[in-house]
Amino acid sequence: MFSNQKRTRTVMALAMAATMLFGIAGAVDFKEVSQPIVELIDNLLYPILAIVGAAGTIYCVSLGVKYAKAEEPQEREKAKTHLKSAIIGFALIFILIVALKILMPQLTEWMEETGNSSSSSSSSSASAS
Repeated sequence: MFSNQKRTRTVMALAMAATMLFGIAGAVDFKEVSQPIVELIDNLLYPILAIVGAAGTIYCVSLGVKYAKAEEPQEREKAKTHLKSAIIGFALIFILIVALKILMPQLTEWMEETGNSSSSSSSSSASAS
């Protein structure tokens, strides 16, 4: 177990490291860092949408076949529940992917504004002292 003195030293070291990290992060231009990531996500959204659509269709068809072949009432209810859950899950995935595609420009703009405001506020506070 840590003694109180060791615990205090550890907390102080973590606080100093976090302060240094935030100071460095304020000086970084987020546009250079984020632009390749945003482009990668933007380029991958349609292929991911196609893969999820194909996998969802195949899975739902197989669940539908299982539902149609079920003879006992318990099996039918279980297959019906699985089919409903799969349809809801894939619908949510589609909605979220499309929402990401639509909201990507606004998120990028917000991130650039936030990065610029934090770097301008840190540079203005540095020039004030």
